[in-house]
Amino acid sequence: MNSPSGLPRRNLVRRIVIDLAVMVAIGVFLGVIGPFGSSAAPLPVRVASWTGFALLGYVFYRPMDPLATWAHRTLDLPRWALLIGTCLIATFPMSAAIITIGSLPNAPSWPGLESAMATYFSVLVIGGAVTAFFNLAKPGEIAPAGAPPPMAAPGPMPAPMLSPVFAPAPVPPVPPPNPLFDQLPADLGSDIIALEMEDHYLRVHTALGSALVLMRLRDGIALLGELEGMQVHRSWWVARGAVEDVLRDGRNIRLKLPRGIEAPVARAKVADLRDVRWL
Repeated sequence: MNSPSGLPRRNLVRRIVIDLAVMVAIGVFLGVIGPFGSSAAPLPVRVASWTGFALLGYVFYRPMDPLATWAHRTLDLPRWALLIGTCLIATFPMSAAIITIGSLPNAPSWPGLESAMATYFSVLVIGGAVTAFFNLAKPGEIAPAGAPPPMAAPGPMPAPMLSPVFAPAPVPPVPPPNPLFDQLPADLGSDIIALEMEDHYLRVHTALGSALVLMRLRDGIALLGELEGMQVHRSWWVARGAVEDVLRDGRNIRLKLPRGIEAPVARAKVADLRDVRWL
């Protein structure tokens, strides 16, 4: 997995460490319960074997998630359908690896079709369940490493007994914290032109550049306040004032934004954009 540009390396390392810790826990759990006839082996052997298979499965199945996300953004297809397809694909090399390991220390030998299909479906059940678990988790709600804990709002303080001559000047109210703007680097400013979903992260495009934040798209939209715009695609929100041109290629429509950015328009959103005179 490549490190997303603009994302601190420690967040990526933290994510991988958490994923691997979860996979080890899953491997230990499967070793204890001994599914698919493995309960006949001694407990230490079962735990070691299932933990190794869990970590090996992470190598095959984890790259499928960003692949499904990319296809979802590019082709505007349902993400869960793409996850099912990529999970079916990843099960082939994982099954082949398990069959090869199971034949050791002898030379690898391919079993009959019935045995191979049984192995494939057993691997698919566990791989699909783990894939669903990781995607049902809500990483957008996990605070980044090093983020300070939320502070409770201070209670009202009694007004000091001062004469009008020495009364302090009124202090303007401090605006409440905004998790979206607070995560943006200061050199990007606050002129947001678009939000783009990338895997479990949100790329915030401003007039000066872009950066990734750990947040879901709908949460980012909710934090934009009164900024006029519209979600034009499952993975894109665009500010109305940032649209420079409308690009058409057959039935495909894209919105041209500053800095050469092009946001795809889902076909289901075309009528809505026409109603508000974007097109």
